[in-house]
Amino acid sequence: MTPRLELPSGNGHDHRPLGVYTRPRGGGGWRDWITTIDHKKIGILYGGAALFFFLVGGVEALLMRLQLATPDGTVLGADTYNQVFTMHGVTMVFLVIMPMAAAFANYLLPLQIGARDVAFPRLNALSFWLFLAGGLFLNSAWLLGGAPDGGWFGYAPNTGIIFSPGNGMDFYALGLQITGIASLVSAMNLIVTVLNMRAPGMTLFKMPVFTWMILVVQFLLLFAIPVITVALFLLLFDRNFGANFFNPQMGSDPLLWQHLFWIFGHPEVYVLILPSFGIVSEVIPTFSRKPIFGYPFMVFSGIAIGFMGWGVWAHHMFVSGIGPISVAAFSLSTMFIAVPTGVKILNWLATMWGGKIRFTTAMLFATGVVSMFTIGGLSGVTHSISPADTQQTDTYYIVAHFHYVIFGGALLGIFAGFYFWWPKVFGHLLDEKLGKWNFWTMLIGFNLTFGPMHIVGLQGMSRRVHTYSP
Repeated sequence: MTPRLELPSGNGHDHRPLGVYTRPRGGGGWRDWITTIDHKKIGILYGGAALFFFLVGGVEALLMRLQLATPDGTVLGADTYNQVFTMHGVTMVFLVIMPMAAAFANYLLPLQIGARDVAFPRLNALSFWLFLAGGLFLNSAWLLGGAPDGGWFGYAPNTGIIFSPGNGMDFYALGLQITGIASLVSAMNLIVTVLNMRAPGMTLFKMPVFTWMILVVQFLLLFAIPVITVALFLLLFDRNFGANFFNPQMGSDPLLWQHLFWIFGHPEVYVLILPSFGIVSEVIPTFSRKPIFGYPFMVFSGIAIGFMGWGVWAHHMFVSGIGPISVAAFSLSTMFIAVPTGVKILNWLATMWGGKIRFTTAMLFATGVVSMFTIGGLSGVTHSISPADTQQTDTYYIVAHFHYVIFGGALLGIFAGFYFWWPKVFGHLLDEKLGKWNFWTMLIGFNLTFGPMHIVGLQGMSRRVHTYSP
């Protein structure tokens, strides 16, 4: 009779054969969530934290709308209003949409390429906790002397110690440094995961479009974050150590900040929007009952958007006196970047054309992205015409354009992803009736809020003013 093989009992079985390097095992409870290095749980943590900050950013938006609902509003004072609109922008860009994309990337990317986990699970956990620490640090400024008040773009010299004497902009610079480290570590992690950990047979051009868009975003982050890191260090040295990088009184050029910020800032726009494009490219084929139309074109147009995004930053600076040659060059590049974006729009429409479309909540949000982002893209192309851009700069037209791109493009796409992958993550469908109420309320409210801003902006209404006369 063959003896039965048994694992040794008691202390004879080593539960941690590699010591501290042994992969943690889920034991349940809150400690497991804090110590986890599992990509799925980290994805859920990213999503939960982003939803918390979404609530914070939404309250800040509501306070601004209440202040501006009537002439001579008294809900917020001028200084408080500056802090609220600055933190609204910082929160929505850096603490909501970016981590929400990271949530989908962490949970889904290893599954879509057949990997067990990301390449460096502990670095993945570090990325999340650094992001959360940076977000809480930024918002702690409310309790420690006042929040940042220089706009999410932080234009110099308004962020200098003379015009912003509080500590708010120091929290801005340090907080964004912390979240920037999180983004940089995560970018390297996901790039290595895609390039080195695909399952056998999973070639690059068999990867889903969502995975491709996430990969492009990680390369954008890898090269964009160091630029804003340099700018934030210079700002810290200006404010705290007597440097004069942005001080025009000492012969410095405040346009240096604008160049550094927008060299980061315009790729950042595609960091926000490309994950949504990837989600839409998963949702529309599913509910059209057709494969994605022109898969290679969808992939290469995403790569082209990422590459060309580095060559359009100065269209944010046409009114700053950069010169006619620069204006002409960046006008052309701004026109050209509309081409790969248009390719995606046309391919989504071609995917739906002739399909057996089922308008689930996820599909409604995906088609909402197509329509709203088209409006935002068309208003953006008008900025390529320098005289038009000069009229539109610093008016509510810019506010409208930006929100049609970021809310209408990125955020609606994230909601499409929520409804599409919720059963995959949590095991049950979200209620379709409530979901459709969610969609139509958001879509109608969004258009009622931001659509008229195109008109008042062209009529000359300045943005970033805390009140107005009757």
